[in-house]
Amino acid sequence: MHNIHYAGRACRKMRNLKIFCSFSGANYHGFQRQPELPTVQGEIELAFNKVIGAEVSIAGCSRTDAGVHACRFCFSTYIKNAIPCENLTRALNGRLPPDIVILSCEEADKSFNARFSAKSKEYIYLINNKRQRDVFMQSYHYPYDLNIELLRKTAQLFIGRHDFAAFCRSEGLKEVSSTVREIYSFNVKENDGFAEFIVRGNAFLYNMVRIMAGTLIYVNEGKRTAGDILEAFKTGGREKAGKTLPPYGLYLNDVFY
Repeated sequence: MHNIHYAGRACRKMRNLKIFCSFSGANYHGFQRQPELPTVQGEIELAFNKVIGAEVSIAGCSRTDAGVHACRFCFSTYIKNAIPCENLTRALNGRLPPDIVILSCEEADKSFNARFSAKSKEYIYLINNKRQRDVFMQSYHYPYDLNIELLRKTAQLFIGRHDFAAFCRSEGLKEVSSTVREIYSFNVKENDGFAEFIVRGNAFLYNMVRIMAGTLIYVNEGKRTAGDILEAFKTGGREKAGKTLPPYGLYLNDVFY
């Protein structure tokens, strides 16, 4: 790549940029910057600094746990630099590690914020249902029979507006004023030995998708019933939900504005 320097190409006004990226979370302690730990945000901000010669702070559409991946993750940032979006995308990708890539960049209205402007998010929990592990695909290995029709029927119980306190890690309960969330769709698909739990909602609590996925696994094993899920909504009892599945099977698939 040519050694192109964009530092000093200042513009008269701040630009608000809406940027989509994709990343594998295997080597990072989540998206959000943390002192002394490798994070996706830290790598992207470092790349910005190298490209435009100035410190930049980015706002992500969501926090992600260590090991969680993203197919289309949005972040926004203000910069005072005239570099065109297409050139910025190319320059950032030339300085980012191979497990993070910028997909697109565009000018946004000044009121746009990647987190607070989001209307909904879609997550996929990927399960490898083959006999052997797959060393190339980041997924949760579950080499036992899956009753797909039962899982599809059970997943429909999550759709709608519910109190998801029972499907949140206890630490996360302290960070929110309400545990009520709305799920728009929850589909279960299978393809070539893999199962996908695909859930879309207006917002999600800490570990919520991983616990929902774990609840479906418990239903598959006969450890939970549809009645348990309804009781969990009613009482908030964590014991009525399922286990928290590992982070490496979780993907933030898309963000909608």
